[in-house]
Amino acid sequence: MKVIELFDLTGKVAIITGGGRGLGQQIAEVYAEMGCQLALCSRNKGNCDEVAEMLVREYGIKAKSYALDVTSELQVEEVVAQIVEDFGKIDILVNNSGATWGAPVEEMPLEAWNKVMNVNVTGTFLMSKAVGKHMIERKYGKIINIASAAGLTVRPPEVTNTIGYTTSKAAVIHFSKDLAMKWARHNIYVNAIAPGMFRTKMTKGTLEQKEDKVLETIPLNKIGDENMLRGAALYLATRASDFVTGTVLSVDGGSTL
Repeated sequence: MKVIELFDLTGKVAIITGGGRGLGQQIAEVYAEMGCQLALCSRNKGNCDEVAEMLVREYGIKAKSYALDVTSELQVEEVVAQIVEDFGKIDILVNNSGATWGAPVEEMPLEAWNKVMNVNVTGTFLMSKAVGKHMIERKYGKIINIASAAGLTVRPPEVTNTIGYTTSKAAVIHFSKDLAMKWARHNIYVNAIAPGMFRTKMTKGTLEQKEDKVLETIPLNKIGDENMLRGAALYLATRASDFVTGTVLSVDGGSTL
């Protein structure tokens, strides 16, 4: 098999939550370039509408957008069923929806902690559960959970002060490993990507205030750009990673060393 064939996604169907901006949009673009059909989901459907229209126009693939709150089990089940009806199958799930909250631990409201946990952990569970039932029936699937380098290490509050976020991403990492073990018998691959500091809407505030301090924690001394996650996301979605499950791929400039 030629190398390019290992990375071909022609005929595959992927769901990307949080697919209307940031890292989710970057992943959607590389999948579309490799021939994948895409279902983009977000609470802000308007962002997904724009990205889906662009992908259809630029790459000639099928792409649709869906309004979805990943913390609602009913919505998750309804949207996943609709995607199966619209596309006929689901091959790839990228759990990318995320939330964060910056505050000292002693001042963090319980509602903020719960919001972050519900989106990052419960949302990943609900999407995996709903899509996993379909994948089990088909005896195939690739699930990619977007964790974070913040779930693999700790930093002083002068650098980051988001204990709900870091804890939730550590949970996503363990969830990915455990689920990989549980569903390997169904030929379902489950892996996680742990991005380091990228320039996104979520990180804008931190970088505006503390970019110098953040750079001190990154051996490569640079912030991730719009191209640096694409290869990892493509690898874990394709036949190139058919002997890889339960792993955490850190794309972080060395910040977790």
